[in-house]
Amino acid sequence: MAERIVSLIYDKIAFIGLGLIAGSMAWATKRAGAATTISGYARSDATRETTRRLGFCDVVTDTAAEAVADADLVVLAVPVGAMGGVMAEIKGALKPGATVIDVGSVKQSVFDEVMPHVPDNVHFVGTHPMAGTEHSGPEAGFAELYDNRWTLIVKLEGADASVVDKVEQYWAALGAMTDQMDVQHHDRVCAVVSHIPHLIAYTMVGVADDLRRVTDSEVIKFSAAGFRDFTRIAASDPTMWRDVFLTNKDATLEILGRFTEELFALQRAIRTGDGDHLFDYFTRTRAIRRGIIEAGQDTDAPDFGRGAAR
Repeated sequence: MAERIVSLIYDKIAFIGLGLIAGSMAWATKRAGAATTISGYARSDATRETTRRLGFCDVVTDTAAEAVADADLVVLAVPVGAMGGVMAEIKGALKPGATVIDVGSVKQSVFDEVMPHVPDNVHFVGTHPMAGTEHSGPEAGFAELYDNRWTLIVKLEGADASVVDKVEQYWAALGAMTDQMDVQHHDRVCAVVSHIPHLIAYTMVGVADDLRRVTDSEVIKFSAAGFRDFTRIAASDPTMWRDVFLTNKDATLEILGRFTEELFALQRAIRTGDGDHLFDYFTRTRAIRRGIIEAGQDTDAPDFGRGAAR
């Protein structure tokens, strides 16, 4: 587990969007004692009421502007397609010197949409926590989500180093490890490790649904670990993933093209009976899985470490 810094980092933190990511950040912030006050806002009345009941925000407001008033750190935890509009809505309510971060899994489009609305006396830093579950909503959050998981920091050229350092310190307090990337590299890396795997999972579950030779009951009853994991990934928030693919189009299409080439090569090996190619390929990919385990990002338990997952 990452060593946590347990100390006050920001006096007031405001979350715009109150789902899994923001809820987990808020719970982890309370665990670390990293803020004096946590405020929050969500567009849905039901989400705001649920958050009030759960208590991970000290104050839940009925407008985004109210939530960010006097906040030292503002977290945009909404789908990437909505971030520009949210920034335009709150820009007049931000206090001078405040820092705004996002938690989206795409960065170029976020910068393009958000930066025109960032006041000159406000700092913006892109962040991307590489953690999550298939669940969504305020009740899905838990303080341990970021423990020993990576958060990528994406800063603009000329960003204030002390502001970026403080953002990294905050993520460390939540239990995360951090690394910095430029915008283009971030979007390409995330297309490989996150976006394309989700697209493949959605496709595989869709293929199973289309195979009329296999009844729904058989798909459910006989699902082994492989297909079961596809369905877990494919259960992720559809709004978020729609926006991810539409806003990271270039990197996604590039990696999808490479994936298609690999798939054709495997198809050819199976058709021609090229067992050596299949064995070498699977051996190489197995080593990647072992590397993930050795890096502490999963376990070698039969249930892939999710037996006790929330």
